[in-house]
Amino acid sequence: MRFQTPLIRAVLIRRYKRFLADVRLPDGQEVTAHCPNPGSMLGLAMPGLTVWIEPNDDPKKKLKYGLRLVEVGGALIGVDTGAAN
Repeated sequence: MRFQTPLIRAVLIRRYKRFLADVRLPDGQEVTAHCPNPGSMLGLAMPGLTVWIEPNDDPKKKLKYGLRLVEVGGALIGVDTGAAN
């Protein structure tokens, strides 16, 4: 899968309100990312999992990061439901 910008590896702190996820960046900074998957994400939203987020500079977007992949057992799982289209 190809993304417009390089992804950043982060650690999931928590996912809440269906569309938000708090993550910790490699430098220790905590940011909120948009989670484009309204489903339960059973097994993919556990704190401590490695996630991959995509930065964006679009001034129209409220959040500067978007959650794209979750790493579980060495496999990368796409969570962006719009990317499959």
